[in-house]
Amino acid sequence: MNDLRFIGGYTDKGAVELPPTMTFRRMFHLGLKTWPFMRPMLKHLLVLLALLFSGGLTFLVGAFFGTDLFYNKVLIGEKLQPIQATVLFLGEEYVTTDPLKLGKKSTTESTPDDKNNSKSADIEPELTKAQRKTVRNRFLVWSAIGGVLIAVFGAAAWYYSTWVWQSINQNLRVAMVERAESLSLRFHNDSRVGDAIFRVYQDSAMIINLLEQGVIAPLRALYGILLGLAFATAFDPWIALIIVLVGVPIGWLAVASTPRIRRRALANRIANSNLTSRLQEAFAAIKVVKANRAEARIFDRFDQDSIRALNAAYFLRLDMVLLVLAVALLGGGMFIAIEYITVSWVIDGRETFLGALVAAFIGFVVWNVGAVRIVTERMEGLAFSARRLLEVWMRMQDLFIALERAFYLLDQEPEVVDPVDPVRFPSPIGRVTWRGIQFAYETGKPVLRDIDLDANAGTVTAIVGATGTGKSTLMTLLLRLYDPEAGSIAINGVDLKGMAIDDIRANVTVALQKNVLFADTVANNISLGTPGAQRADIEAAARIACADTFIETMPKGYDTELGERGGKLSSGQRQRLSIARAVVRDTPILILDEPTASLDARTEQQVLKNLADWGRGRVIFVITHRLSTIRNADQIALIDGGRIVERGAHDALMAIPDGRYRAFVGAETEEPSGSRTGSQSGREDE
Repeated sequence: MNDLRFIGGYTDKGAVELPPTMTFRRMFHLGLKTWPFMRPMLKHLLVLLALLFSGGLTFLVGAFFGTDLFYNKVLIGEKLQPIQATVLFLGEEYVTTDPLKLGKKSTTESTPDDKNNSKSADIEPELTKAQRKTVRNRFLVWSAIGGVLIAVFGAAAWYYSTWVWQSINQNLRVAMVERAESLSLRFHNDSRVGDAIFRVYQDSAMIINLLEQGVIAPLRALYGILLGLAFATAFDPWIALIIVLVGVPIGWLAVASTPRIRRRALANRIANSNLTSRLQEAFAAIKVVKANRAEARIFDRFDQDSIRALNAAYFLRLDMVLLVLAVALLGGGMFIAIEYITVSWVIDGRETFLGALVAAFIGFVVWNVGAVRIVTERMEGLAFSARRLLEVWMRMQDLFIALERAFYLLDQEPEVVDPVDPVRFPSPIGRVTWRGIQFAYETGKPVLRDIDLDANAGTVTAIVGATGTGKSTLMTLLLRLYDPEAGSIAINGVDLKGMAIDDIRANVTVALQKNVLFADTVANNISLGTPGAQRADIEAAARIACADTFIETMPKGYDTELGERGGKLSSGQRQRLSIARAVVRDTPILILDEPTASLDARTEQQVLKNLADWGRGRVIFVITHRLSTIRNADQIALIDGGRIVERGAHDALMAIPDGRYRAFVGAETEEPSGSRTGSQSGREDE
């Protein structure tokens, strides 16, 4: 493989949609939309903020005291300020008596001669060697205690904050999945499953970083910058002026680079979403891939998507690194200049700008080693904060792009919604009716037209017709997976739109031809839609579906664990478990979509007989092509071109000389219409 493919195309924008305009107002709006998911953790968030503020303040105070103690007291031998002696539990002999270092002005008049002699006659004695060792040792003890406390509380705070952030993310993920499940099938038909997975799993995770990267980190960075400027001004305003002058081009670089960073962030997320979709599609169709020897083609597609995802991630980070590098060069030049200036001030013995005001606490009245060191540390802190703010700004572009994608799913409104004041599902059921139904998946391409149909309790209605005529669509309308564009569907005369969706689906069961099983026990797969089902009910449903015979031969019977999607079962066995799953729900309406397509003729006849006996008092619909299933139905509705063109019992419809149903049966049996009335043999079950 040519490695150059991984880094090619940096200047190529590619076929990526333009990113949304991310103004501060839009960012603020997106931030507000996250509030419902953060509100349950408000108490914990306040605790985290309090810990962050108090910890930062404690560290700052400790850093100043420690720097002054080590450089000015331990190394140089200056006497301590009163508060330092108190903290170290030392006596008055360690405390300075210099009025200037205590921040006091002399009350006596001084003459020029006095000032000239002050350097020789009134120099305060330094700490003795023994005293400096004592200060050093106690300083080290406090440093060790501080290090232990920082390690313990830091680790506890990290674990605590991780739990808080993950809980907030959990709230958002659950809401996204709930909304995705509430959307109509029209939305899911037009979307890739992998894209929804990526939005829920990856894009939603950005809410974890919203407070940290979008609020706390910028505030901490701004706090560090302002604190650095404040201390620079306190030591000498010229330092603050240098910092401001260097900050102007840095700010311009950040603003100018933002659109490119934002586009890279969107390209990165789209590329990784496509990669996730490719993975999901490849593994979902693994049998089809192997059966058609398409492994190489699938791998090539995955390889291309993977390279695009890698390039997108690489180019995003490359742009970030280039921007940080440019800022680092400017910042490095500033550091060299400030270091040179402050060291020259130490040599000249220059007074600090506001040093006398805090001399009672720390000894920075004039420029000395400690002053240079503390200014250097503050400048390092300022530079780190500035770099952190720049990094946060770049990550915020990706963060809000991700939140935009996450809320796209939440902002989708379901097409099928509950009425304001729903009525209860009628009981006992008497009749299901369709009147004047019109429906289309796409505007101008109708699937169902002028559908009228009645089905009474205790009957089996077979829905038949060529592939693509709208048979399954008609049944999905009964489940309110879609709503018709015109007409109405009613149960006992009550329109479905007047009932709650959950109430409808609690009383209507569907057994699909594409049956889906899970890596769980046989019993749990059967009771999937009926969590409270008793073992007796599960076994009774299995007997109706003729599934008990093969279940009892399994190592642990109903407690046998099935493999992923029931891969160890035959298609007929999976289909019978699907029928049992529908039966155990014991609903008044049952829809069977190609229920016996994978069953042999003998098993099919037994299952249909069992369902007919079980279905007394229920309305059963069967969507099928198999004549052996159709002929025993109480009524047959033939759909052609989206319309019900013929309806009646099998014998009555076959008696129509030029009837469409008669022609349909002839086509299905591949013999002249009416010449064969026997059942198709079907596909072998085992």
